Amino acid sequence: MKHLSEVNFGFVGAGQVAHWASEQVKRHPHAKLIAVSDPHEERVKALCEKLGVPHSYAKIEDLLANKEINAVYIATPNKFHASLAIQALEAGKHVILEKPFAMNTAEAEQVIAAAEKANLVFTLGMNQRYTEDSQKIKQLAESDIFGEIYHAKAYWFRRSGIPKLGTWFGNKELAGGGSLYDIGVHMLDLCLYTIDNFAPVSVVGATYTKFGNRGLGEGSWGMSDRADIKFDVDDFASAFIRFENGATVTLDTSWASHGPSPSRDNVEIYGTEAGATLRPARVFKSGPDSASAYEIVEQFDAPLKMPHLDRFHNFINNLRGEEELCVTTHQALVVQKILDAIAESNRTGKEVLIA
Repeated sequence: MKHLSEVNFGFVGAGQVAHWASEQVKRHPHAKLIAVSDPHEERVKALCEKLGVPHSYAKIEDLLANKEINAVYIATPNKFHASLAIQALEAGKHVILEKPFAMNTAEAEQVIAAAEKANLVFTLGMNQRYTEDSQKIKQLAESDIFGEIYHAKAYWFRRSGIPKLGTWFGNKELAGGGSLYDIGVHMLDLCLYTIDNFAPVSVVGATYTKFGNRGLGEGSWGMSDRADIKFDVDDFASAFIRFENGATVTLDTSWASHGPSPSRDNVEIYGTEAGATLRPARVFKSGPDSASAYEIVEQFDAPLKMPHLDRFHNFINNLRGEEELCVTTHQALVVQKILDAIAESNRTGKEVLIA
């Protein structure tokens, strides 16, 4: 692949997350947002006026026809992730896609095939990987200070954090899943990335819908218009995952549940030589000898591999030939397989094997 000197973005979707993404692109000296596409005219106008974006389109086909654009960011309802990514890749654009990857594994595999056929870069924007604390513990894990990592816990609990009720976020046909596809996928991905284990063999999972279907638990997220769409996705999910090497991971996530704080999220690592948390970054280990006090380490001197702390900078720098892509297609596909297995286990009430 020929490296780019300047990366010109077209955004597909002009919702709330696109506003945040546009600020990240704006901070990179060799990238700019030059076009936005969204059927919602007012949202497109607001984003374009905010950043002085020269081109706006109601249809993605018109955006993809713009030859100045060499990279596309897709932030639409989940149902359209895979088809739009394939459309952009076939139009010759590199793609960074908002999570989740797709509605199912088959769709995800089709996207990967399209990227390979076009010899273009495709990645998911898993932003939790890039935080300072995440990078610190990841680098320590790579140095093998934890010994054998035999278990990890990943969770994100919100007390009242369902995106705007009556919108696509709560509709299975458009979203595929609820809290699991929205925030659970972030912590699952971060956990597997940190412990470097993308070889699951089985999953037991369950999902629950206990608040959103009663009109409860709404948070402040989302710009989508209310349309009285039925809420039929999970607002709580839980899973137990086994891996080839015998390690296990537990995943718990909620948009709405009774708990001690409005929001709490973490990845906890359990190793034979040390343990850790990522929120905040802390390491737990025994002292150098039996007489030493137990150590809780909160200060780390190692320089960050990605000091920009940003998914878009990683994507842009990769296109420029300056940085390794953080989220690979293999990793993204494994996460999607686990999401599928959780849904299947919930449906059948049985353990699901992953090939």
